[in-house]
Amino acid sequence: MRYSREHKQETHDRIVKKASVRLREKGAHGIGVADLMKEAGLTHGGFYAHFDSREALVIEAFGYAMDRSMEHWRKLAGEAAPEKRLALIAESYLSTLHRDNPGHGCSIPSLGAEIARESPKTRKAFAGKLDEMIEMMTDYIPNMPRKAARKQAIATLATMAGTVLLARIAGSSELSDEVLKAGRDSALDGAKREPKATAAKKAKQG
Repeated sequence: MRYSREHKQETHDRIVKKASVRLREKGAHGIGVADLMKEAGLTHGGFYAHFDSREALVIEAFGYAMDRSMEHWRKLAGEAAPEKRLALIAESYLSTLHRDNPGHGCSIPSLGAEIARESPKTRKAFAGKLDEMIEMMTDYIPNMPRKAARKQAIATLATMAGTVLLARIAGSSELSDEVLKAGRDSALDGAKREPKATAAKKAKQG
């Protein structure tokens, strides 16, 4: 039986979506192709009708996950004043909900360490999405030269991702909550920090 191109694309998208959740939950090597296909309601043999390799699926799956994260950030940013957008994203990211739900969260704390040991092709794809995230966060830092804003965006994202990773290592415990709060305070301080030039100008005007 031959399926339409639309049906094949829908099936492909379903596999990617399911895989993106399971990979973030189990890790890049924590679940096999057969299990991923079973999750999508398909047989192992049908895998290569949709993907050239397991690596191809992994790349698409984490790309999908990072796109969903950025989509969530855009929604949050659309509801806030320009100077509050980055702080709102940091608060949402550094929450117990995100910590306790890796399957539907950011790929960086879930898969970053594993991706760093993958093939150059996989790392390049991940780096491309990472740069998109950084550029988006840079856009949410007003009243600052682009280069300085990008530097702050990188530092804030690194704090956010590192905090969630450490909080998950600590589990749902007092230590985990302590790590999450410390990271949140640090990220929010960075997100709210004014550039020196702007602060000085305001002081002079005052």
